[in-house]
Amino acid sequence: MLQTGIVLDARYQDHNPGPGHPERAERIGTLLSRFASYERDGLKRFEPRRATHEEIALVHDTSLIGQVAASAGLEAAAFDADTRVSAQSYETALLATGGLLTLLDAVMEGEVDNGFALVRPPGHHAERNRAMGFCLFNSVAVGAQYLRERFGLSRILVMDWDLHHGNGTQHSFYDDPGVLYLSTHQYPYYPGTGAAEEAGQGSGEGYTVNLPLSAGWGDAAIVPLFEEVIDPICRQFQPEFVLISAGFDAHARDPLGGLTVTAEGFTALARILLRVARDQAQGRCVALLEGGYDLEGLETSVIHVLDEMAGGRLDHPLPAYERQGLLTNVRAVQQRHWELPAAG
Repeated sequence: MLQTGIVLDARYQDHNPGPGHPERAERIGTLLSRFASYERDGLKRFEPRRATHEEIALVHDTSLIGQVAASAGLEAAAFDADTRVSAQSYETALLATGGLLTLLDAVMEGEVDNGFALVRPPGHHAERNRAMGFCLFNSVAVGAQYLRERFGLSRILVMDWDLHHGNGTQHSFYDDPGVLYLSTHQYPYYPGTGAAEEAGQGSGEGYTVNLPLSAGWGDAAIVPLFEEVIDPICRQFQPEFVLISAGFDAHARDPLGGLTVTAEGFTALARILLRVARDQAQGRCVALLEGGYDLEGLETSVIHVLDEMAGGRLDHPLPAYERQGLLTNVRAVQQRHWELPAAG
């Protein structure tokens, strides 16, 4: 039984983007209610800390940090039509990034084997100098750089299975071979990036892997992509730590997208990545909550992934799906950079 750390705190409800906004406090409220009765051996709760300005500046310009800090105490402000903040949003965003860093420390120091930071606001759209797409600070990008600078790791894997492409994370490491960024996402869709041909540049060419999905696709597309494309690429990269931008807006119930992934599908994705972590990264894996706006789909999927993190089913077979034509197109692009096994 693996030891899993979680960060979940009522203060993550303090960020209020306004009435009717899908990235609402209830996303944390429903998880707090569920965890009042959720029991699982090996689960350890951690209190999050605030990230420092120096830690946020690992990937963000000080100008953006200042802009977000200037919103503190304001009843309402906006960075764009989708990215609105309230008096406590700045503190909540620092606590979100700090919650992830808390778990990274716990894993690296051997307190737990893996972890899940159940935080808000999300972060993967935040660019170096721009808050956007509900996101203020890019927590997973900060986390990847933090692992390199504090602990001296040299190969960090960031897997993003959110419905939306993580433009901010991609751009943070687009020319950097030390971070392998992979993303499955609905395409074309917000934010407009994430074509399969976007593969990095300079010394980072090949270390960005985009696997775009069409609306209507679900488990039968994404699980084979993970098995036949993502898994072998990850193993060739030989990551020292696996980070997951775990958005659950690809769930079939989610109101913002058109993908049809189920909780069982997310279970399969987690199992594949946890196997990679076990075999390549001493088991070190931390997931970070990104999107997911249907409360039932969010809660069920989070619990499924946490159950998988216990490790007892890692050697169980994955569901069998009929291969679909999408794999051929994605494989042709990624074969330029990675030695993928022959299609089955």
